[in-house]
Amino acid sequence: MKVHVTDLKTGDRLLADTFNRHGVHILAKGTALHDAEIARLVQHSIDYVEVQQIEEVPAPSAPLNAFLFPEIKSTFDDAVLMFESLFHESMTTGKFDSELVEDIMQPLFNVLASQKDAVALLLLLNRDANYTYVHSMQVGMLSYYLALWLGYPHDQASAICQAGYLHDIGKSTVPGEILNKPGRLTNEEYEIIKTHTVNGYEIIRNSLGDTVAATAALQHHERGDGSGYPYGIKEDEMHPWSKIIAVADVYSAMTSNRVYQDKQELINVLKELYALSFGQLAPEPTHTFIRNMLPYFINKKVRLTNGEYGYIVMNHPTDFFRPLIRVSDRFIDLSLEQDLDIAEVFSDNET
Repeated sequence: MKVHVTDLKTGDRLLADTFNRHGVHILAKGTALHDAEIARLVQHSIDYVEVQQIEEVPAPSAPLNAFLFPEIKSTFDDAVLMFESLFHESMTTGKFDSELVEDIMQPLFNVLASQKDAVALLLLLNRDANYTYVHSMQVGMLSYYLALWLGYPHDQASAICQAGYLHDIGKSTVPGEILNKPGRLTNEEYEIIKTHTVNGYEIIRNSLGDTVAATAALQHHERGDGSGYPYGIKEDEMHPWSKIIAVADVYSAMTSNRVYQDKQELINVLKELYALSFGQLAPEPTHTFIRNMLPYFINKKVRLTNGEYGYIVMNHPTDFFRPLIRVSDRFIDLSLEQDLDIAEVFSDNET
């Protein structure tokens, strides 16, 4: 049966070798078609192919376990609320109860170890609540996954997750009117904000006796070219955990709503991270983060800047940040559309 590429279904099988208009062999006879193969046909401007169609295709399972969704959400909510408690305790006493951290981190580790779709979990956490608390939860989660992607064993990845979770605890020493100021900070106010790294180091060291996690909090705003703070050190002087948490911190900050800045779209920020990896963010953790995050965007529902809705089919082989989108009965290759982009990515649990 000759079928237009927009009418192909997952599982259809080619009845003949397929060539593009230049005679280049694209797919072999007998190939089972999935999103990647269909996208390849579209990229080569092939309109019709001979296939054996299947009658019904089972829907792909969601990467995020829908049955565990309430439990996952509850664990994340508890972690956010716990950070608020730690924050206020640190604000009044200069330290926090280490047992409270242990109580919340173990359930969190269990969720992160069982759910591999970092993008789905990030979307679940991408809420317009108090930025400081939610941001800390996101940074902890992203630091955990990045550590695993870099080859750290689970126990060290869990420790890095906890360090990421606590990286901004020093902001408890910053006056609320500065921390939550909606407008641009004055130079004097910015200098006060910068003290949260040094103060976070002291709070974590006094609360946990953990100098490595404390060092990560101290250095997470340092940059490879020496342009960061508090000491302006360069990449070779930064602790490896600090480099990981710095990547997670920047990504979470850019993709979150803050009092002075609207969030940017998750996939688009990866392109900004790539640019920062040439001087500011350490290249190895940044490139590892991008390389491992991109596949989790496949099959995610998106809204385009023209108002249309579709699904990400595949990442473009050369323009990784402008993927192929399936919109109803056609495909849109964003790498060829300069005036069109992704406006929003949706969670698997959003309708």
